[in-house]
Amino acid sequence: MAAAPLRSAAVSLLNTINGWRTKAFVWIGLPVIAAIGLMMGATDLAPTWQAKNGGGTPGTFTAVNEECGRRNCEWRGDFVATEGGARRSDVILYDAPDGLTAGATAPARDTGARAGVFSTTGGSTYLLVTGLTLGGVIALVVWVVIIVRAIRRRREAARPSAPPASFAPSA
Repeated sequence: MAAAPLRSAAVSLLNTINGWRTKAFVWIGLPVIAAIGLMMGATDLAPTWQAKNGGGTPGTFTAVNEECGRRNCEWRGDFVATEGGARRSDVILYDAPDGLTAGATAPARDTGARAGVFSTTGGSTYLLVTGLTLGGVIALVVWVVIIVRAIRRRREAARPSAPPASFAPSA
């Protein structure tokens, strides 16, 4: 019976959507979160899990340059497959090993990710991409539920109410 209080709390929360900040979040924020999560995460979801499980084309990544932002750095370079010699230029090495330097090589796997290849040493990129995709899916579901509820409320408010029952005897 723990579901009943949780459900009533969720209904109460959804019924109190009245502040402009909340409305802006619901009508602008949720769709943006859903779009970012689904577009950025879903395209690389399968390749990241494939790399985590050791799939893809093995090869060698040659580091060309390191690009650093505020919180992290990423190595860009060239990937050459071990068999067949397929080549990808200017790709990111996800989960790059520590101590990588320009010109150095590292074993990697190409699983078809949009912007890069994955280090064979493993890492947590699959968790980040899964979380991003899951966040997008949750935002989309919540947004659709809110829209459906709003449409139902408007339809119910627009319905004419039944005429009051008369207790007068009919002749």
